[in-house]
Amino acid sequence: MGKNVQETMASPLVWHPQTPAEAWILKQTHGTDGVYISGGTLLRTHWESGSAAMPKHLIDLSAVKGLNEMRVGETGLLIGGQMSLQSCRTDDFLLRHFPMVTEAIRGIAAPSIRQLATIGGNVASHIGDSLPALLAYDAEVIWFNGTAEQRDMLADWLRFANDSSQGMERLLLGIQLPFYEQSEAGEDDTVSEQAAVSKIRRFCAYHKVGRREAFTPSVVTGAINGALSDTGIVKEIRIALGGGQTIPLRLEDLEKELTGEVVDTALLQHAYNRILQLYEPREDLFASAGYRKKTAANVIVSELWKAARNEAQTGGVSVCS
Repeated sequence: MGKNVQETMASPLVWHPQTPAEAWILKQTHGTDGVYISGGTLLRTHWESGSAAMPKHLIDLSAVKGLNEMRVGETGLLIGGQMSLQSCRTDDFLLRHFPMVTEAIRGIAAPSIRQLATIGGNVASHIGDSLPALLAYDAEVIWFNGTAEQRDMLADWLRFANDSSQGMERLLLGIQLPFYEQSEAGEDDTVSEQAAVSKIRRFCAYHKVGRREAFTPSVVTGAINGALSDTGIVKEIRIALGGGQTIPLRLEDLEKELTGEVVDTALLQHAYNRILQLYEPREDLFASAGYRKKTAANVIVSELWKAARNEAQTGGVSVCS
């Protein structure tokens, strides 16, 4: 395809691959001069602010088949990377089974932006507000690496987000959210085992703390997802924190320390202190690192306290699939 230098300098060439393989080949061909683009809302802000250069080639993923849909599988829900944030936010199945994701998306930008922006773009940014919620659901990311699909735990991928050797030529196909296995009593199960299962209750919460509800960099984004016994023992828990330019992460050491323990004043204090140690937010003009740490600790500890209080008062906490 012929092109003159002035046209290349003025605006990038836009390619419209039909398959993941075609998109991947285009990325291989153009290297750093080519950029995958979905809704393009975040990339545009970078280009307009001058924080990133306009690439010579845009690889438009909107025509790649199968990426703009949501599918229910045997083990989880697959969200195509090209689904718009608005489509995800209004999906009844996603709201019913993974409410923290829809809550996170509700606070991203303005409605007009959510119509264009995609879940894949929010994830690929490394700092999207949906990431703590996805981490708290133990999500996987699905890639095309040039020959086949490849799956990584989202937490593992984010851990190496700043490693340039990871290869940005991979194409994000979608996100997998696993269903929780519901223990069902069979013929050989005892009555006591059935009762024990029924007394375990799930809870979850997502918070975005910022200067205003949406369309502003968050100070802290946090998600907690767990299960308590009727005696207040933590049976399972996931805690994820991000915010601003901080790449979200799971506080896995704290999760291990909380599991099997009774939620009491001492445990809540321990959780607060450990969040101050484990969470390493990036400081910027909007908030100091110390302020972000304390805010994150308050958000997570308050939700853990509320879950334990509800369990003690009502015999069950709010259900969160």
